[in-house]
Amino acid sequence: MLVWIWLVCIVAAVCLFFQQKYGFFKRRGVKTPRIIPPFGTMLSIVLQREHFSEQMVKVYNQFSDQRFYGLFTFATPTLMVRDIELIKKITIKDFESFLDHNTVINEKNDPLFGRNLVSLKGHEWKDMRSTLSPAFTSSKMKMMLPLMVEVGDRMIVSLKKKIKESEKDYMDLDAKDLTTRYANDVIASCAFGLKVDSHMDENNQFYTMGKTASNFSFRQLLMFFVLMIVPKVADILKWNLFPEYVQRFFRTLVMDTMQNRELKQIIRPDMIHLLMEAKKGKLTHDEKSSQDMDAGFATVEESSVGQKEIKRVWSDDDLCAQAILFFIAGFETVSSAMSLLLYELAVNPDVQEKLYQEIRENEAKNNGKFDYNSIQNMVYMDMVVSETLRLWPPGVGLDRYCNRDYNLGKPNDKSTEDYIIRKGEALQIPVWAIHRDPAYYSNPDKFDPERFSIENKHKILPFTYIPFGLGPRNCIGSRFALCEVKVMAYQLLNAFEVSPSEKTTIPPKMDPSSFNIRLKGGHWIQYKARKEV
Repeated sequence: MLVWIWLVCIVAAVCLFFQQKYGFFKRRGVKTPRIIPPFGTMLSIVLQREHFSEQMVKVYNQFSDQRFYGLFTFATPTLMVRDIELIKKITIKDFESFLDHNTVINEKNDPLFGRNLVSLKGHEWKDMRSTLSPAFTSSKMKMMLPLMVEVGDRMIVSLKKKIKESEKDYMDLDAKDLTTRYANDVIASCAFGLKVDSHMDENNQFYTMGKTASNFSFRQLLMFFVLMIVPKVADILKWNLFPEYVQRFFRTLVMDTMQNRELKQIIRPDMIHLLMEAKKGKLTHDEKSSQDMDAGFATVEESSVGQKEIKRVWSDDDLCAQAILFFIAGFETVSSAMSLLLYELAVNPDVQEKLYQEIRENEAKNNGKFDYNSIQNMVYMDMVVSETLRLWPPGVGLDRYCNRDYNLGKPNDKSTEDYIIRKGEALQIPVWAIHRDPAYYSNPDKFDPERFSIENKHKILPFTYIPFGLGPRNCIGSRFALCEVKVMAYQLLNAFEVSPSEKTTIPPKMDPSSFNIRLKGGHWIQYKARKEV
């Protein structure tokens, strides 16, 4: 009898706990989708029934009459903001109230991942942003473009060799594997000054370490949830999101490279050099020339926060942390954008042909060579890349941490009370869903570069196209990413015709088993070498 009494008490206590936790939004007049304890609104994602981007769109559409709504990651509440004017206030006008990201990595336990630009907060973030901002200007991208072209040349040679050895005039390859290897080698060259050929040497250490750090496996997903839900337990047990051997590899690589360059007085136009200049306080903003072009429609501008002069001295760990962040961001997000660009070109041959003709025109005009400005002059190239980033934004959502109580107004027209988001609470902006909202984009699931033509792009409502974020906390590497995607598309389409293979998933379906932007069944595409012109 006593056992039964205790059991009833425990069950009652658990029920009261969940009732209290999951009543968080209801008590404040904010709607939520169906909640299933202890998963909150995450059950379909945990059971891998749907990709989190698909769930985002479904819930966003469910609450089309709301300015914002609530979700629960297990028992942790997050406010989702869908009202465009409110998004503008949060990210720009009242930016100081939402200065930081929600970080789950403890910088004391994990300084390499806890001290990067994404994780830093407050004045430290502002200082680091100002320190790094000069490294991502158009003039710096001009210097790095030849390094990207060199990597692309090796990719083309390797792919042609494989097709020749297959004794066919075509080859089926997973575009995600191809673009990940390309992105890996670009980062190796542009960030670390290493010459790596991941197409020929498929299991090189740099590539395998990058894949381990960037592939958000199910284990890392679970660890992410643990760090989010019970951070104190994770701190006590010193659990980290990334394995110790991966951290050790990158720290050693960055420090050895810096020491070697100091010793031998080596200067190379890459990220390590720029970080070394930043440490010495010699990295400054260049005066923008009238001939300098931006990287495209999707480029985000640096705010006044990132243009201040900073004399702060950063530690070696701080510099290592930025190099690693640059690697992870370039390895996964850029390769996702490139693989989905190739997918869309394969299944939309009319778009591919039009882009190919623009490439041929550029080749003829520049005698087979291209530089930063010539590739930015390619209007249709920018339209195709812009539309890829609309339909498949690598940053599915933007997150913000509220650092002071803030009045968000009423959740909907029928509400009687304003919603005050409290200091320490989290909110997100559902980029993926906004980009696919028919209120902003007609026939939103269709790949249509004409949305970004000279005649049409002015019709896009401000703050509804945000592939690289908004406000001072936008993506610092937008120019680099856009430049890399365009160079890769240029070189690959100039040498190969891409088309669907027997394995190509049509229509595309997100892979619910992955936390990354992946298609179910892979990104299989057929590559056929073009005849020499």
